[in-house]
Amino acid sequence: MNDIEKQNELAEIAMQIILHSGNARKLIDEAFKEAKAGDFESPKAKMDEANAEIVEAHRAQTKLIQAEARGETHQPTILFNHAQDNLMIVASEMAITKRLIEILEIKK
Repeated sequence: MNDIEKQNELAEIAMQIILHSGNARKLIDEAFKEAKAGDFESPKAKMDEANAEIVEAHRAQTKLIQAEARGETHQPTILFNHAQDNLMIVASEMAITKRLIEILEIKK
């Protein structure tokens, strides 16, 4: 694989990570808003959907990690760094939101 193909592959993986992380963030935000309004059934389903999106983002990331383990290296880019940042932040937001929803449900 030449350098341009590698750059294109990395950009595609980065965009998949950003896409799925963004989808997860939207679902997490919706789940929290619904929980604040007193609905606790719909948020559980949305958090499950968000988790599935995070899993897809991790799958995209894992492809790159496996390629690197085989000796295929990619030149890091700002786009890929941004994708990694998004994934980590959304994963953290998800963990915190789950706890907040649990607290809201207990106080109900």
